[in-house]
Amino acid sequence: MSEKAKLGLLEHFAQVPDPRMMRTRRHGLLDMLAMSVCAVIGGADCWTEVVSFARARRGWFETFLELPNGIPSHDTFARVFRLLDADALEGACVQWLRGVAGAVDGVVAIDGKSVRGSADGGRHPLHVVSAWAAQRGLLLGQVRTEEKSNEITAIPALLKLLSVKGCIVTIDAMGCQKAIAGEIRKAEADYVLSLKANHPTLHNDASLLMQVCVDNGFANRKHAYHLSDEGKCAHGRMERREHWVIEVPEHLRKKAAQWPGLQTLAMVRRHRQVGDKCSVEDSYYLSSLGLSAGAKVVADAVRSHWAVENALHWSLDVGFREDASQVCKDNAPANLAVIRRIALTQIKREKTLKLGVQGKRRTAGWDLDYLETVLGMVRI
Repeated sequence: MSEKAKLGLLEHFAQVPDPRMMRTRRHGLLDMLAMSVCAVIGGADCWTEVVSFARARRGWFETFLELPNGIPSHDTFARVFRLLDADALEGACVQWLRGVAGAVDGVVAIDGKSVRGSADGGRHPLHVVSAWAAQRGLLLGQVRTEEKSNEITAIPALLKLLSVKGCIVTIDAMGCQKAIAGEIRKAEADYVLSLKANHPTLHNDASLLMQVCVDNGFANRKHAYHLSDEGKCAHGRMERREHWVIEVPEHLRKKAAQWPGLQTLAMVRRHRQVGDKCSVEDSYYLSSLGLSAGAKVVADAVRSHWAVENALHWSLDVGFREDASQVCKDNAPANLAVIRRIALTQIKREKTLKLGVQGKRRTAGWDLDYLETVLGMVRI
């Protein structure tokens, strides 16, 4: 390896203010942030492991970091990350992600995840709302919910940070809100929102209407239809999904007027068979897409929404053991969550090694050349 290297992330980290008094800064904040990202990519899940990784790779870190007083202790890492402004680090992360993602199209799935191990006494666990570009397999941004708030207030804040023009935004029932629909339309995007019993009157009206339409074969009503038949899936499961889309009917126009841009109602009927057991489940959706968009577009959007669970949340739990993390003091859970998401983004962007997240993390810990590839480092 050459003597010097450049880590692009440091340019974004530079905007994060150091919370310590000048006389107590024996270790640079940029150094600590960079070591944290590298160590987490390389398999570290707690501060003691971050320090062990940094000490083992000190010679490599010295090629691009200052390290005026060597490697900080795990207590120093813990103390600094507790004090670090979580909003500032989150903002730096979003700016970096914006540069990584570039122009985004297709489905943007928004969903929240709790970091279960971060609960501290009477404080609720950290809850992070993320936006995931389903077709790109890329995190676009994240915000954490406030202590006494929920996703309903966090989602509009996240939307303001994103550029989703021309995309289809999907959100589960928690985010099926008039104000959120309005924010999506202001961003010049469309939406497909899961409609459940948290809107009892509209849900009841939509379910009765769609059931009657299905029973009478949509007589005298324009509609779009799409069938997704996956046949035999994993573990012997058979799944078939039917999708119907209709325009909002005249008798619901008054209610629909309260939902910015609402044009269509959709129903998904899932037929599942596992062994001898069969089940049928119906789900309903509100959409700003016109009927001319077709049922397949809605079907793809509904299906793509699960990417945020499977590709992001599952990867954080299984690949990074996020729920097992016992970091729980002050701002540390939120800041470490940002570091994990930066690490996961870099790992998923790296396509040369055909391994899962855990396999790539182990390889990055063993092989510094591969770690540099994951980090996108430039040797100068």
